[in-house]
Amino acid sequence: MNYYLAPLEGVTNYIYRNAYHNHFERMEKYFTPFISTNPNTRLSAKELDEILPDNNKGQYTVPQILGNKSGEFISTANAICEYGYNEINLNLGCPSNTVVAKNKGSGFLFHTAELDRFLDEIYSQAKMKISIKTRLGKYDPDEFYQLVKIFNKYPLEELIIHPRIQKDMYRNTPHLAIFSAVLDEIKAPVCYNGDIFTPGEHQNIVSKYPYVENLMLGRGIIGNPALLGNIKKTREANKAVFKSFHDTLFNDYLEVMRTEQYALSKMKEIWFYMIHIFEDNAKFADQIRRCLQLNDYQTIVESLFEEKSLQENTEGYRCVVNSLNNG
Repeated sequence: MNYYLAPLEGVTNYIYRNAYHNHFERMEKYFTPFISTNPNTRLSAKELDEILPDNNKGQYTVPQILGNKSGEFISTANAICEYGYNEINLNLGCPSNTVVAKNKGSGFLFHTAELDRFLDEIYSQAKMKISIKTRLGKYDPDEFYQLVKIFNKYPLEELIIHPRIQKDMYRNTPHLAIFSAVLDEIKAPVCYNGDIFTPGEHQNIVSKYPYVENLMLGRGIIGNPALLGNIKKTREANKAVFKSFHDTLFNDYLEVMRTEQYALSKMKEIWFYMIHIFEDNAKFADQIRRCLQLNDYQTIVESLFEEKSLQENTEGYRCVVNSLNNG
C-alpha cells in the first residue's frame, strides 16, 4: 500500500510537509496545494517556494495545478518541470465556491464537453506524467459514470478519487456505492481519498477495496499526524514527538512568514485540526482560537502539553470538519 499526503490549501505547504516528513511515518508522495494557472504563466514567490527542490528534500513531491485553459496548464506545467519534476496533478476536486464559480476544480466536472476537450489538449501536448484528483461530480454522484468514460480516454498516471460531490463540500459521508460501482471500469491506477481518520476507518476501506493500492490522507493526518504510524503499527508517537513537531512548525513559520501575526494564524489553522489528539481539549481550543499575542500563544501551548494527555484510544478519536475550502 502506498500513502499520499493530500493537498490542503493553506495547510500542507512546504513548511508543514517538511516538519511532518521529519517527525512521523513518511509518505510515498506529497502533493502541494494547487498552483493556479494564469495567462503569463509566471509563478509567484509563494508558488516557487512550494516547488523549489531545496524545500522538498528527500520527498517525492507532486505539484498540483488548478486551471481550465489547456494552454495555460501546459505552460505552467512546463515551468514547474524545469525544476526537475516529471509528474503534475490536475485539481478537479476543489469544492470552494470561489473556485467553482470560475468553472475550475470540481466546478469543471459539470462541463463535460469542455473538460473532454481540455484533457485531449493537455494529454496530447504533455511531456510529463499527469495524474488527476477528482470528485464524483458537481450536483449528483451519478455524474461520475460519464466522467469515468472521459477519463478512460486518456493516459492518466493515476486517478485520485474523493467520493463526494462539490455540493457536499466535506459534509455527509462519501458515496461509496458509486465508487464501488465504477471501480472496475477505471483504466488508470486508482487512489482512494476521503474520511480516513482512524486505523479502523482505514481497515474498512482496505477490506472493501483490496485492489486499491494507493490511499491519500488529508484531514485525518492534519488532525493526528501519527495516524499513518498507528495504521502501520511502526511508529508510536508520544507527547515529546508531537511537541517537537509543533516547535519545528512554529519556529519555521516565525522564520519565513512576513509577520508574527501571520505565523500565529498559520498555527491556529493547524490547531483547528490537531487539538483533537488531546483529551479534554475544549478550554485550550478556545484559548488558542482567541489568542492574539505570540507570548500568550506559547504559554497556552506549553500548558496544554504539560496538563493534558493524548487520546489513548485512536478509534475513539475523530476530527469532524464540516467544511474547508480546498481540494
